[in-house]
Amino acid sequence: MPRTHKKEQPLHFLMRFILILVGAAMAAAAIELFLVPNSIIDGGIIGISLILDYLTIVPFGILLVAINLPFLFFGYKYIGRNFFVSSIFAIVALAILQVPLHPLAGVVDDPLLATVFGGILLGAGVGLVIRNGGALDGSEILGILLTKKLPFSVGEFVMFFNVFIFLWAGFVLGWEQAMYSILTYYIASKTIDIVIQGLDDTKAVIIVSEEYEELSAAINSRLGRSVTKLHGKGGYRDTSKDVIYVVVTRLEITKLKQIMNDIDSKAFLTIMNTQEVHGGTFKSAIH
Repeated sequence: MPRTHKKEQPLHFLMRFILILVGAAMAAAAIELFLVPNSIIDGGIIGISLILDYLTIVPFGILLVAINLPFLFFGYKYIGRNFFVSSIFAIVALAILQVPLHPLAGVVDDPLLATVFGGILLGAGVGLVIRNGGALDGSEILGILLTKKLPFSVGEFVMFFNVFIFLWAGFVLGWEQAMYSILTYYIASKTIDIVIQGLDDTKAVIIVSEEYEELSAAINSRLGRSVTKLHGKGGYRDTSKDVIYVVVTRLEITKLKQIMNDIDSKAFLTIMNTQEVHGGTFKSAIH
């Protein structure tokens, strides 16, 4: 019997769109109060819209909506209805909120300060929108559509797309402004990652040891972490063995290594970065 999906609760729906609105407002403030007064742009559709706004009499907000909407419509079946509606709301909100901010003077006239703080504010706004199920830029959707026909990944397409935009910015705004724009894009992208993934720096650890029972008990008692035992088989001797899998914070890595050295100094340890951790007792164990 197919599983039925729960309908989104009205309060959750409302809070999600309020946060999208806040994210769009932050992005609008970053663009109009930091970037535009210093002739700095971002990458993607926002960057194209800012350059065209500089070259033509068409306002940035209209350009942003006009360029983004075709990608959203064509990519509808790949991104789903909820993402489609949330993205349109976010893009239109950014276009509207940008209007009253446009006549205001910039917060700073130092390009470097505008780059750093504008990039952080823009990244936080875009990240907040993405975290709540929307998007302010259709370039990745364009990448999804085109890479089905071209021998490139979405990430490679977005990179080439942005290289073209920043080269164009160099000819239009000047090469110094283009370099500031690249720095803005980098800062914004890192801020987006932080907003989406959070600040919790967690590691996934795999331990192969003959003393897996004692190690598991020690990790549980001394570190307060539950472990998962995975059944594996050695490739050299073809013998069965249990493998320990545990997720810890960055600050617990040293203590975990100490536990491992105390019990089995010859154990094989692999530490991997993780993007996010959800469910179980992980969060409660931290606190």
